[in-house]
Amino acid sequence: MSTNKVLHIQPVVLHQRLQKGDDICLIDVRDGWENSLSSIEGSEHIPLNELVDRIQEIMFEEEIVVYCHHGERAFLGAQALIESGFKKVYHLTGGIDAWSQVVDSRVPRYRG
Repeated sequence: MSTNKVLHIQPVVLHQRLQKGDDICLIDVRDGWENSLSSIEGSEHIPLNELVDRIQEIMFEEEIVVYCHHGERAFLGAQALIESGFKKVYHLTGGIDAWSQVVDSRVPRYRG
């Protein structure tokens, strides 16, 4: 059993780290229709139900931030990655909806 826990990261903190050039892998676990409406620049789209099957695509990432619309699916995705052996996995607090409100208003908000 892994002793690692899902970490949480606030949108503003994530934005600051990305601006600084930190090597963070962003994964969007929302459904395809949601990803087509909006996404965070530079993120990879891997729907939650495909995440475990596609782990080889992100195998060598040191730090991963998982996001969804508001946060529930991202937390499940982050837990799955921790259970698969990743050490530093963050859940984006408030999801892309919070990102849109506090970091980048050009990212459209939508109702899920």
